[in-house]
Amino acid sequence: MTITAAQVKELRERTGLGMMECKGALSETQGDMNAAIDLLRKKAGSKVEKKAGRTASEGAIGVYASPDRKQAVMVEVNSETDFVAKGDDFQTFANAVAAAIAKHKPVDVAAVGDIKLDSGETVAKTREGLVSKLGENISVRRFVRLAPAAGQVASYVHGRKIGVLVEMSGGDEGLGRDIAMHIAASRPECVSREQVSAELIAKEKEIFIAQAAESGKPPEIIEKMVTGRINKYLGEITLLGQPFVKDPETTVEKLLKKASATVTSFTRFEVGEGIEKKSGDFAAEVMAQVKGG
Repeated sequence: MTITAAQVKELRERTGLGMMECKGALSETQGDMNAAIDLLRKKAGSKVEKKAGRTASEGAIGVYASPDRKQAVMVEVNSETDFVAKGDDFQTFANAVAAAIAKHKPVDVAAVGDIKLDSGETVAKTREGLVSKLGENISVRRFVRLAPAAGQVASYVHGRKIGVLVEMSGGDEGLGRDIAMHIAASRPECVSREQVSAELIAKEKEIFIAQAAESGKPPEIIEKMVTGRINKYLGEITLLGQPFVKDPETTVEKLLKKASATVTSFTRFEVGEGIEKKSGDFAAEVMAQVKGG
């Protein structure tokens, strides 16, 4: 099987390892990217760093939160350049779309274009006007709406590009914002250990066993090492297990218990995540760095 330069480049970006290591792993796994990452983690251990995917898409996060904290909407609106996304017109549009979604409750993103903003124009018509005015393609990529039957919602937007909605019960508005801000910064994958799949834990355990085996220690010691690493891993990926960003001496779980509050769910959006860059962008970035140097 032929391994392409693009595959090697992606694996290097996602792991931080060298070209030959990545090419060898891809060859060994028949081009399976996820299997190659796992193989490199087994072989290279702590050297492997799972990096967030590099993205080409720019844009902004728009948020609407009702005054009674019973409903909130978060939407990602994309543009071609950050210059356009920084403009007041673009951010106003993103927030207006979020408010319209809260009001009209479209079933999916395909239906968003037909709903009306407070201006009386549809989202699609307003978007077309912005495209004409700003000279770039603009699109509404995704949204999430929370309206829990019990409890309340909290929201937080960091620098236009990261947004979080949290569904919780108990606690005041300040605590809700703090939890949302923590999620924006610390990227938990789920609320608690109970939400981590057995398959994921089994896969991580397999990797940790392979790493620990290199130490040459007896099986009973390796078992203790693996158990410790699994517990550390679960603490790192779960909201409740993470140290609170404003006070690393306490966990989020302890912070919530102190306020008699619980988190049911959360959603974190980051502009452009999961969208691959156009092939020309990498060369442009390198050239920009050379000129900057």
